Amino acid sequence: MATDLKTRDGGPAMSRSASRRSHGEGTFRFLSTAAGVLLLAIMAAIAVFLISEAIPALQANKASFFTELTWDPNGQKVFGIGALAFGTVLSSTLALVIATPIAVGVALFISHYAPRRLASGLGYLVDLLAAVPSVVYGLWGLAFLVPLIREPSQWLNETFGWFPLFAGEGAIGGKTMLAGSIVLAIMILPIIAAISREVFLQAPKMNEEAALALGATRWEMIRMAVLPFGRPGVISAAMLGLGRAMGETIAVALIFPATFDITFEILTPHANSIAANIANGFGEATQIGRGALIASGLVLFVITLLVNMGARMIINRRKEYSRAGA
Repeated sequence: MATDLKTRDGGPAMSRSASRRSHGEGTFRFLSTAAGVLLLAIMAAIAVFLISEAIPALQANKASFFTELTWDPNGQKVFGIGALAFGTVLSSTLALVIATPIAVGVALFISHYAPRRLASGLGYLVDLLAAVPSVVYGLWGLAFLVPLIREPSQWLNETFGWFPLFAGEGAIGGKTMLAGSIVLAIMILPIIAAISREVFLQAPKMNEEAALALGATRWEMIRMAVLPFGRPGVISAAMLGLGRAMGETIAVALIFPATFDITFEILTPHANSIAANIANGFGEATQIGRGALIASGLVLFVITLLVNMGARMIINRRKEYSRAGA
């Protein structure tokens, strides 16, 4: 009788099944933890390598690394990150200002305005833009955008020269901060648009239908139900795009004129960034020069890390979006 009850209740079989599930969960937990620890270990190893390689160059530096505008580690051993950091932040910020409104408009059109077939095709096209190599963007900017932007740059200088960004005298147009920022904006636009599109598609349909039922137009529905829900995601996408723009190398190395000064004039040939300086100077650098470039890379590493951490903090502020992206 006891045997019948044990067989009928599936005792041994259920016990074996529970044991297998427990073993599988334990294995998955171990692998997930190991992956997280490995990622942290890799980041720590990168930081240790950058610091160890940068210390000899920083000790040999005869100027302040954070405020000096000259970059001559191979000769006079005088170098500073001030102009490079300024150019990196300015070009990335301009790219973000240019790309974000366009990317949000594209995302809204794909998610709420375009027919389904057209939206699907546009979504694939936007995603494909992110797969284009950066050197292709750089060559396009050098061969097409730089000559094209000369006349608009002169018009901006003549019309809005009173504004610091469009001020300047002498050569206007060509290889400028504006040209590089436009190329960066095109490069980060797919990232912002793709993430924003997915966020807008996660907006609660009941809220959208309720707004339409109350007589709201489609734009009023988007403004009241979609944009408030998607705001944290859009901000996070913009910050991720900002991190991509800060770390871009080849495209800006081909376009920026590689100067070392701090100016807000984006229409004159004064532009550089940390990543572009590393790409342009690493091949001819001495031992101290390589250490100086690695030290600048350490600064870029910290800035990019802070940007990505900020993006994650903004995402976690909204539980709805966090669950949707999980």
